Amino acid sequence: MSKIVTLGEIMLRLSPAGCARFVQVDNFNVIWGGGEANVAVSCANYGHEATFVTKLPKHEIGQAAVNALRRYGVNTDHIARGGDRVGIYYCETGASMRPSKVIYDRAHSAISEANPEDFDFDAIMKGADWFHWSGITPAISDKAAELTRLACEAAKRHGVTVSVDLNFRKKLWTSEKAQSVMRPLMKYVDVCIGNEEDAELCLGFKPDSDVESGNTDAEGYKGIFKAMMEEFGFKYVVSTLRESFSATHNGWKGMIFNGKDFYVSKRYDINPIIDRVGGGDSFSGGLIHGLLTMPSQDEALEFAVAASALKQTIPGDFNLVSVEEVQALAGGNANGRVQR
Repeated sequence: MSKIVTLGEIMLRLSPAGCARFVQVDNFNVIWGGGEANVAVSCANYGHEATFVTKLPKHEIGQAAVNALRRYGVNTDHIARGGDRVGIYYCETGASMRPSKVIYDRAHSAISEANPEDFDFDAIMKGADWFHWSGITPAISDKAAELTRLACEAAKRHGVTVSVDLNFRKKLWTSEKAQSVMRPLMKYVDVCIGNEEDAELCLGFKPDSDVESGNTDAEGYKGIFKAMMEEFGFKYVVSTLRESFSATHNGWKGMIFNGKDFYVSKRYDINPIIDRVGGGDSFSGGLIHGLLTMPSQDEALEFAVAASALKQTIPGDFNLVSVEEVQALAGGNANGRVQR
């Protein structure tokens, strides 16, 4: 069992039941989620000691968020308490040709206004094996970006492997702002995860034209991965590749490069998708588990892709699957027969 730390924002997600529209419902389902919280839940499910770091208000809604993490075995000892509000996002689940829709209401959330003195990052990183963050966290606010830098510095002081999911969010910041913040943070990163759009908008790596035209030829990605590795010194560059036929039917696979070997996973046809929110986070959680426990990058990637394919069949943000379930799918058991 490894100790894995993640830093970010857990939010209250309010969603209409099923595929109903915002304007037609009288109540919303309460769901908890958010990039790095989702990764922590995945890692806890796989048997690791997963610690999630954030700041939440002292009131009962803040406590409900803490309880949601504890329910799945995530360590909440380093969650600072204080501030005025929990970030909220509204999520309407799409179907067929109607896409899902997200509306954020997260300004002035507790973690966006948190200060460095709210956290002892040296204590948090002591004994840790892995630290994961995403591009969403520094995008929340300049204060959150500073916290991300301090956490990365502490991780490096303690010899912790650092991974990032680039996760560009156009509703949170511009590409220019993202690059000004994200590029300097890359010097702390060992494992970089992100699709070709993230690489372009967060780091300024323009995809080759054959990639842009929808050609998923691996060589097009290999060139980007190589350039990213040469500039930033990553140990691994990893990407998911989603083919979006409709809101409820996607193709899904991944690629990984360690500077020498380039590997493309098997492809999954996910139809119907139940909830794709958290799909990328479940990939990150699966990849972390795979790289920590498996002998090759190929096996680690296959585990991550299978884990994230399964996530998209589960309502909510969290990927509530076991190692055995992921391994069964990665090993070829995708028929969905009842397990008796």
